[in-house]
Amino acid sequence: MEPSPLTQQGRPSSFQPKIDSLYEQILRTGGSEPIEFSDGFWREFFLLKPDKASLRRRLDGINADDLLQIQVVDPSAFCSGGADRGVFQEETQQLFQEAITNIDCGDGVSDMAALDVCRHLVGVVLAKRYTNPSSEIITVLSGLDDVDDIFLEFANAIEKVVRSGERIEIRQKAIQVAIALTAGAYQTSLVSYFTHRDLFPCLMKEKTDWKKYIQDIDTPVRIFEPFLLLGLLANYNKFEFRNPYRSRLEDFVDDAAIQKIVRGLGATCSRSRDRYVAIQEDIEEGWTLSSTLKYIGLGALAPSRSSTPTPNAEDAKDSFATLPDTDASVLLAVYDFTNANKLFCSNLVTQPGESKSESPFSAFLSLTSYILHHAYRSGRATLYGLLNLTTLRILIEDQSLCTKLFDPTLSIPIRLCRQRQPFLPSTPHPRPSAAAIFDIAIDTINHNLRRRLDIPLYIASINLLHRLLSYLITTRTRFPYHWPLLWQTLLSLLRFLTTYSTSLIHDPDLPTLIDTFLATLSLAISAGDSFLPDTSAYDDLFYKL
Repeated sequence: MEPSPLTQQGRPSSFQPKIDSLYEQILRTGGSEPIEFSDGFWREFFLLKPDKASLRRRLDGINADDLLQIQVVDPSAFCSGGADRGVFQEETQQLFQEAITNIDCGDGVSDMAALDVCRHLVGVVLAKRYTNPSSEIITVLSGLDDVDDIFLEFANAIEKVVRSGERIEIRQKAIQVAIALTAGAYQTSLVSYFTHRDLFPCLMKEKTDWKKYIQDIDTPVRIFEPFLLLGLLANYNKFEFRNPYRSRLEDFVDDAAIQKIVRGLGATCSRSRDRYVAIQEDIEEGWTLSSTLKYIGLGALAPSRSSTPTPNAEDAKDSFATLPDTDASVLLAVYDFTNANKLFCSNLVTQPGESKSESPFSAFLSLTSYILHHAYRSGRATLYGLLNLTTLRILIEDQSLCTKLFDPTLSIPIRLCRQRQPFLPSTPHPRPSAAAIFDIAIDTINHNLRRRLDIPLYIASINLLHRLLSYLITTRTRFPYHWPLLWQTLLSLLRFLTTYSTSLIHDPDLPTLIDTFLATLSLAISAGDSFLPDTSAYDDLFYKL
């Protein structure tokens, strides 16, 4: 007797989401023959909500060699009875091509899903280690024969969504996909497709029939991603050809868009700085009832308050070593815009903060202070510190901007890092920005001294001091500042260089550091009376030396 078709089947021990099973079918390994998925399969795939964690987990679990094996067509596919299968796209190529096709479908569901799939696929594939990165990445995503057609279609689809997407969210996702490709494929030729398909107009440029992403943004935080993308594209092969994005930055004069970018930069810098503060608070607590009771030994009577637990020294060291966070990548775009556009420089230095928030330049200097205070902890932090010192040098070398940095009417409060001794003097009141730049250079010198001295960092810091002093001497400006701390810091560096001369003598950059250092000291001694506030301050410098 045949079993009834109505017999209840056993309940499975666990349920697998439909989208997860589709990922499993696409990302097969182990020498399976390639499959051409039907249009219905892809329609269903992009209508389902993406499981980003599952997709990334499956892609992360496949190493570069296995990922390439997915692309190998079984030679038997060309044998009798299966000759037409030799033209099939392999699985990851099909996934990438179908995602591109669905990006600009405009239905609000498939396009969002396609952008999510594209971002994670591109991000994971480009992060893997390949023997021949450029050709093997192309093999995984498009195949060598179709690379031009597919990546031009990809660039066109991204540009179309950023330009005319109905919602700001989908336009933001398209920019995230462009960042994933640009950052991941920076050492390959794939980024050149974004130089052939210019994204600058749809991001920023004034044009009556185009939406401009930056102009449409309603919150400063969202400025980060388009600004970062412009910075990455403007740096691509800039020493090998006339980068079109660099030319765009030079010619850009839309004051409203630049002001919005500067506000977004300030918000990003504040957010990055606060991650340092979250590890260790460095603002002195004023006298309160609780602190007074604790001081006289009656802490048990003090009202309790919730506070973030202070990490021990080892945990704090590990946490600081991971900073700055990924938001700091926007500093590359700041450097490029500062180097190319004087209107941006002027807005960066002079734009005030909104309501009670700190000004963008105050946030930028504050983040610079925290990065340089901890620059010795990692090579990455050192490079970001050097980048910001170079940006400040560009600002100082412009005479009109340097005047604004010393202008007391443009004084701003700036939070400087005070997380390790020796501490900078506490300066809660507004000061000219140049005073904070002096402090940042001093703090950099004091907190990065070690046997394996990072000489380029010290050259950049001393150069900054030299240019600030040169401006004061040229304009004969008597500038109020804690000058004894500067002379003390310079003499401490001199003693360090003398003590560890045998360890440093073989560094090829040491002569440059010594020349710059001596030139700065000579400048201060020979013309100190033109910028120090009184004769006693000049006497202090003379007798210390």
